[in-house]
Amino acid sequence: MLESTQSPGSTPELLTTVIEQLEEDIVFGRLRPRERLVEEDLVARFGVKRHIVRQALIELERVGIVVRLRGKGARVCEFTPSEVEQLYAVRQLVETEAARSIPLPAPEDLLAELRLIADAHGEAVEQGDLRTIYRANIRFHQVLFAACGNLYLAEAIDHFASKANAIRFYAGRDPGLFAKARDEHYGILKALEKGDRKRLVDLCVRHLQPSRRTYIENYRSLFGDTP
Repeated sequence: MLESTQSPGSTPELLTTVIEQLEEDIVFGRLRPRERLVEEDLVARFGVKRHIVRQALIELERVGIVVRLRGKGARVCEFTPSEVEQLYAVRQLVETEAARSIPLPAPEDLLAELRLIADAHGEAVEQGDLRTIYRANIRFHQVLFAACGNLYLAEAIDHFASKANAIRFYAGRDPGLFAKARDEHYGILKALEKGDRKRLVDLCVRHLQPSRRTYIENYRSLFGDTP
């Protein structure tokens, strides 16, 4: 996320606010796939100048959850079932490779950081706090996969995970799925602590599956059996 060192209400701070709020509207399903993002409406909603809205849409396009079409404006990105399968196949490849490269047993400082994040995520699940669930989940996986020691692999994982954010959270607002993800986070922590490589890899692969399946089911209920 963008960080601002300027005063409250500065352009970078306003831009970050618009980006985060639109991102959360998309990933929490308040804005649906194919829904138009009209600049004039967003200017009025956020009370900012048009160039801030435009830059926010550019940033959201860069991470892969908004598309901008010449002459047609911006809309929420739509992933077809086929695209979801392809994206998740790539995610499984890179995340499996990272899980195989994390030093085991994991150092205590890594475990301590991941425990703090997992606890925050777990508390948010209990409270139904979607925003904290979302942010803590992203942070848990960033810290986990950064531990593989390969900067480029970690960047690739973060890139593909960002594209999948709308899939994971639009598809999975079921409290049962959040609870399952929470339990898997603690399972990953246990595998890291015990040095159980097979269990770690298996959990990382399993962790990807519910959102992929649920998104495809929801997509087909909305749009039919599109490839």
